[in-house]
Amino acid sequence: MEGIQVSTEIAGSRNHISIIKVGGYIDTTTSSELERALDSLLKQGRFFIIIDLGNVDYISSAGWGIFISEIKSIRENGGDLKLVRMVPDVYEIFELLEFHHILDVYDMVDEAVNKFEVLEAAGKPVAKEITLPRPEAPKPRVIDMNPAEVEVTTSEEKRDFNLADLSLDEKIKVVVRENPAFGAYRVKQELSTSRFGYTKIGWFALRGEMNRLNLGSKSKRYTFATSRN
Repeated sequence: MEGIQVSTEIAGSRNHISIIKVGGYIDTTTSSELERALDSLLKQGRFFIIIDLGNVDYISSAGWGIFISEIKSIRENGGDLKLVRMVPDVYEIFELLEFHHILDVYDMVDEAVNKFEVLEAAGKPVAKEITLPRPEAPKPRVIDMNPAEVEVTTSEEKRDFNLADLSLDEKIKVVVRENPAFGAYRVKQELSTSRFGYTKIGWFALRGEMNRLNLGSKSKRYTFATSRN
C-alpha cells in the first residue's frame, strides 16, 4: 500500500514474540494495513507483540487508535504490546497524548524483546497496569522580596550566573521548571540555544537523562516545576 510498508518477524527464545515493522506514515488511508497485520497475529494467538516504528514519520489519531483499542484484549490474554524506535516528532505526540502511561516504549527492539523474556522467566506480569493520571497545572510561584535585601550585581557577578556554565543536569532542570509541558524533543531544542551555551545532546541520550532525573513524564515534570526544591 502506498505510504506505508508493513512486515512481520518472530523473535524470542521460543519464537513467541512477534515484531511488526512499519515504515512510512500511519493515517486514515494507511492504518488498515497495520490493523490487518495486528489482527492476523491476534487470531493466531500471538500476544507478545512489538511494533517497530523506527521508519515511521507520522502517526494520526487513527494510527494511535489501533494500539489503544487492542491493548486491553492483548493484556487480558496475558500478553502486551510494546512500541520501539519512535522518532522525536512521533514521540512528542505520543507523550502529549499521555499514552506513555498506557504503552511501554523502548529505544531498541532488543530491549523490548529482553523485557518480555525477563518478565516471563521471572513469572511476573508482562503488562503494566493502565493508569492515566491527570496532572494539575503548575501554580504561579510568588517570591516575596524585601527591597532592602536586593543587592546590585556587577556584570562580573551576572556572568558567574551563566546558564551555559551549569551542568547538563541543572540545565535540564531549568528548562523543565520553566516549561514542564516540554517533552524531550522540545527540551533538546531549548538546550541547543545560545542561552544554554548551544548544548548538544542526542534525543535518546536526553530521554535517558530525563528519566534518570525522574522527569520522564509530564506529570513528574509538573510536580518538579511546582515543588520548592
